[in-house]
Amino acid sequence: MSTLNTPHWSQQKQGLSRPMAWIGVVLLAVLVAVGLARWSGLDPRTPDAPVQWQRSLHFADSPGGDVTVQDADTRETVARFSGEQGFLRSTLRALARERHRENIGPQAPFVLVGRTDGRLTLLDPSTGQRIDLEAFGPSNAAVFASLRQARPATASR
Repeated sequence: MSTLNTPHWSQQKQGLSRPMAWIGVVLLAVLVAVGLARWSGLDPRTPDAPVQWQRSLHFADSPGGDVTVQDADTRETVARFSGEQGFLRSTLRALARERHRENIGPQAPFVLVGRTDGRLTLLDPSTGQRIDLEAFGPSNAAVFASLRQARPATASR
């Protein structure tokens, strides 16, 4: 066995192959493009449609376990949701959690916004949080859509 004639691994030609070099060039180009897009302020999200209507609402748990909804302007109860109401409760819980984290009380109302394209958004002006309700499907968004024109005479649900 002759080990003198075989080149040692450190003596072999070290370098990038052409495919690896092209992959590196493409990755660098993508990183530069993303960086330029972010730096220029380009926002890939679809902008919100104009506001068609909005309503300020207070939500509260009643002693019987129901969720009562009051119009923030008139202080009249406009709806009462009984039973589990999983989507309604989880949506409100998410917004209340952020208020709790920022030490904000429940005094400020939430704002239900209807847009010209039919989408609904529940906003918390005190924290800046928002929940786009249409993302959870039409039946879940309909729970909040019913509050658009709810009046005290139709308060039972």
